Amino acid sequence: MTQPLHRTPALRQEALRSALPATVDLLKQHRAADIAESDINDYVNMNWLEWNGGSLRLTVTGDNVCRQMRER
Repeated sequence: MTQPLHRTPALRQEALRSALPATVDLLKQHRAADIAESDINDYVNMNWLEWNGGSLRLTVTGDNVCRQMRER
């Protein structure tokens, strides 16, 4: 079941934000199976990742969040 962004608790959002660069690295290594299903669901619900032909990929929003995290 999907939830809009405002329903994801702030602490959970911050944890996902912090983990996003590592998640993207796993995707680049074709290791999506190593990402928790609950994390994937929340990333998709927040529009940071999307399903594309059976594969996960970073959205423009997710890319912007990831860049912000890497700049910190």
